[in-house]
Amino acid sequence: MDATTPSKSALIVHAHPEPGSFSTSQMQVAAEELRRSGHSVRVVDLYADGWVPVLDRYEFGPVDGHFKPQAEQRKAVREGTLPVEVRAHLDAVLDADLLVLSFPLWWFSMPAILKGWIDRVFAMGAVFGGDHGVFDRGALRGKRAMVLVTTGGTAESFARGGSFGAIDDFLYHIRRGMLEFVGYEVLPPVVTYGPTRMSDADRLTALEAVRETFAALGDVPAAEPAAA
Repeated sequence: MDATTPSKSALIVHAHPEPGSFSTSQMQVAAEELRRSGHSVRVVDLYADGWVPVLDRYEFGPVDGHFKPQAEQRKAVREGTLPVEVRAHLDAVLDADLLVLSFPLWWFSMPAILKGWIDRVFAMGAVFGGDHGVFDRGALRGKRAMVLVTTGGTAESFARGGSFGAIDDFLYHIRRGMLEFVGYEVLPPVVTYGPTRMSDADRLTALEAVRETFAALGDVPAAEPAAA
C-alpha cells in the first residue's frame, strides 16, 4: 500500500469464551489476513474484556418516570454522557470501514454477550434515529459488515431442506435487523460448519478457506465517506 492508497480499517468484535476454540482461531486468521492486506485492525474480545452486556437504567443518569432505553440513548448521545466504555466502542464502530462480528452460533443466534454489545453500542441517535434514518439512511451507510460464524451442526443440516434449515434464515435477523438496519452493506457470511466434528487436517483446510475469503476483502477499496 503506497501513500496514495486510502487507509482501510477493520473492527472485529469477537464473542467466544474459550481462547483455544476454533472460533477464536478463525477470528485470528481473519485479523492476520486483513492486516496483511493493509487494513488497520482492532480486535475487541468481549469475554476477555469482561464486557457487561446489560442495557438498563443504571447506564444513564437519574431517569424520571418510565425507563425508555432508546430515548435515554438518544439523550446521552446528544449531551455527550454515554458511559466511557460505550463511547469508546461506538467511536471504533464509526471509524471502521469494515465490521466483523465473530461468534459461535448458539441457539441459532449470537451469544448474549454480543447481542448486549449491539444493544449498548448501536445507540439510537448515533447509528440510527435522531439525525439519521434507517437502512440506506443509517449512519453507517458506505461501510461494510459481515459475520464470521462457527456451528455445531454440519453443512448438510444447515442447508435449505436440512434438519435445521437454511443458515441464511438463522442469520437474517442479524443481517437485516442489526447490520443493514443501521446502513451497512452486508457481505456474505463466512461459516465453518461443525469444526468439532472435523479432523485436524480438515480444520486446517477450513482455516485456509477463511484466510482466502479475508484476503479477497483486501482487494476492495476503502469505503468513501457517506454524504451528510
